[in-house]
This record gives sequence, C-alpha cells and structure tokens, in this order.
Amino acid sequence: MAGPCSARLQGDVAAFTSALRTLVNNPQFSDVTFVVGPEQQKVFAHRCVLACRCQAFRGMLAQVPVGSQDSSSSVPPQGPFILGNVQPEVFLAVIEFLYTNSVTLNSHIALEVLTSSVEYGLQDLCKLCVKFIKDTLSVEQVCEALQAAVAYGQTDLQQHCLAFIEGCTAAVVRTQGFRELSDVVLARVLRSDRLAVDELDLVQAVREWAHVSSAVLERPVPEVAALPVRELRLPLLAPSELVTLESHNQRDLLIPVESIAAAWRAHALRKGSGVPSRLCRPRRGTRPRDHHRHLEPHTK
Repeated sequence: MAGPCSARLQGDVAAFTSALRTLVNNPQFSDVTFVVGPEQQKVFAHRCVLACRCQAFRGMLAQVPVGSQDSSSSVPPQGPFILGNVQPEVFLAVIEFLYTNSVTLNSHIALEVLTSSVEYGLQDLCKLCVKFIKDTLSVEQVCEALQAAVAYGQTDLQQHCLAFIEGCTAAVVRTQGFRELSDVVLARVLRSDRLAVDELDLVQAVREWAHVSSAVLERPVPEVAALPVRELRLPLLAPSELVTLESHNQRDLLIPVESIAAAWRAHALRKGSGVPSRLCRPRRGTRPRDHHRHLEPHTK
C-alpha cells in the first residue's frame, strides 16, 4: 500500500501581495508605531512582519522597556520609536518592501532608500535600488550616485556611474553634484583615461570644486584639493596655457609649485621625463597639442 503523498502548492502571489499591501501604514491591528522625519509623521506597522523580515527591526522591537526587572516576561515596547533622520517617504518605501517584497521608487528617494537598505541589512532591497538607479541615471544625479556607491561598497554601481561620467564628462563637471564630491571620489574620477573633456576644462572644474569644498569645510583650498590635484595632467597643457595657469594659481595656490614646474620640465626636455607616465597620457577628450607627440609613453 502506497504511503501518503505531500506537495507544497503555490497560490496566487499577486493576490497575496495585494492583500499584504493593505496593511502598509494601516493602524488597524497595528502594534508598533514610528514617528518619522522632521515632520514627525506617524507610521503604523505590525511587529511580527517587521521582526520576521528584518534582523535590525527584530533587535529594535525586542528591547526591554527601561526600568523593567524581568526581561523574560516584559512586553516589548509599542513605541513610538523616533526616527528623526529619515524622510517618511523613504521609510514607507522600506516598510512596503518588508510587507510585499516589492518597492515603489522614484528618482527623488532612490539613493536614500539605498542608504536605508544598507543600514537595515536588506540586501534584496539594496539590489532593487541599485537596479533602479542604474536604469534612471542622469547627468544631474550621477555624482551623488557615485558618492553613495563608494560609501556603501557597491562596486557594480561605481563602475556604471564612472562609465556614465566618461560618456558625458563636460556636462557632468558643471553640475552641483560634481562640486559636492568628496576628494577621494573626485580623485578616483580623475584617474580615468576616458573622460570626455579637455584637461584645461578639468583644471577649471577642479578649481571650482576646491573653492566650494574650502568654503564648506572651512579649510584652505590647497589642503582640500591636495588629493584630486595630483591627478591633473598638467604636462598636456600648452606653454601659453601653463602661463595662464600660473597666473590663476597665485590667487588660490590650488596647484603645488612643484607640479607646475614638472609640467614645464616636460616641455623643456620634450618628453615626460620625471613625470608619472599617467600624467602624460591624453584622455579621450583631450584636445591635441603640438607637443603631445613628444610625451612618453605615446598613446596608441
């Protein structure tokens, strides 16, 4: 006689998700409350859903109330939990994902939702955010996206952002996002051979970035710009451009004197002797100058 058979059968996933979506921020049967953002907006949730879907919320919701003597019998607090540093729309996107395994994103909140997904350890949400950001990347937002990608170790997004910047560098360097890059991330951008912009325009863009950073950080221009300036390829500039550069440099000391001297030496010796080879290599957008043929190594 045959034994009993068993099988796990799948119902309508869409209907299940739709039903759970009705519980998002629904005070009915809610047993935990959050007060979110500067607006102090209340967000209602259900402890069992948050705890089973997110380790970070599980730890938060399992906290014993202050002053409790018996941790084994104490009922965890219902809140409200104060989350003042996150926007309500961003937090609701996280909650939506926890309930439905899907998320509604737009270009205004995607990077912040990515931040929250990293903070809460939600890898699947992080992947969805990265995909959305890559699919909707724009000139105005690419630098902010790159900064976030570096901060959160999203290598794939970093590479995608850098390739985007390489494709429209002249437009990107004029954005507010470019001026808000950290020195480390800007230096990483400037190491690329494929930037589609002339070196003289890059020098000017870095100068504008440095003055903004100097004002924000309240530190001298040469100090904030030390790292990115090392990546400027001054030997690519013509003698007349170096003369102008020296004149501008007297006002803010953006570029170390020894760097300018090394560029002059490359002209005098008619080769890149004594200068790192990467600083003598024209980028994709570099306008040809007569002396480039003397620089070493030659580009193919």
